Amino acid sequence: MVRAFVYPGQGSQAVGMGQELAAAFPVARAVFDEVDEALGEDLSGLIFAGDIETLTLTENAQPALMAVSLAATRAIEQATERSLADLAGYVAGHSLGEYSALAAAGALSVADAARLLRRRGRAMQKAVPVGQGAMAALLGLDIDVARTVAEAASGDAVCVAANDNAPGQVVVSGHKAAVERALALAAEQGARRCVLLPVSAPFHCPLMQPAAEEMAAALAEVEVARPRVPLVANVTATAVDDPQEIRRLLVAQVTGAVRWRESVLFMAGAGVDTLVEVGAGKVLAGLARRIDKALAASAVGTPAEVEAFAATL
Repeated sequence: MVRAFVYPGQGSQAVGMGQELAAAFPVARAVFDEVDEALGEDLSGLIFAGDIETLTLTENAQPALMAVSLAATRAIEQATERSLADLAGYVAGHSLGEYSALAAAGALSVADAARLLRRRGRAMQKAVPVGQGAMAALLGLDIDVARTVAEAASGDAVCVAANDNAPGQVVVSGHKAAVERALALAAEQGARRCVLLPVSAPFHCPLMQPAAEEMAAALAEVEVARPRVPLVANVTATAVDDPQEIRRLLVAQVTGAVRWRESVLFMAGAGVDTLVEVGAGKVLAGLARRIDKALAASAVGTPAEVEAFAATL
């Protein structure tokens, strides 16, 4: 059996996530304490008992989801008495989840990952004035058709395929008017359903260039070590373990597409037969089954799920 540990992105947040882990595993509680200290605030209080609107703000959701993912990873390592390198052949993460994956694999410290994600969230939010950008899911269209639709909708504005999540699930991002044009064109191309997403900015498109420049400066200030297992990067859908290349790809990821479908296929082609989604929610486990039905996929984000995973070894 060859496993990959994969880490969720924005949209998986929920008030109370990780609270049971923190209560059951001191190593998990220590992660939340570490994140609180790095940010100089009680983010764990917001995660465990705050309101969902505040938690969903990009600058909060990004470090919060990373904290839960790292807490779950540490709990898994404690319960199994094995390191991540003994448990997984690859790590990968969806968008912000890439930072979680790198922290889990030892390429980034938890404190640096928390501070980087806080800065990333703020930079992405301010890159485009509220109301000028949008993202939309085109369901029932594959990536090639979605790219054609986005290009036709763009005109003199920006509209690109931003997330290739699974067969028949592509997200476009850009100027609001162009994204709205893409919705109409996608329907004409036979999309089953097209929906504007409740996001505060158009992520993973060229409009995020100011945020990419800020993240280049931020990443230049932190140490990036060689991860203990290779990362399958969002923007290339291939494995990387060189610290300088990882730094470059994290910057490119801000404006580049999340090639998640291809990333999962790469891992499957490299011998991975089991995907374990570590942290909040079950989105990536669900996508894995749609991408490759031969993959076993599960989610581990509660003490019961940690114990169930440990029992499979």
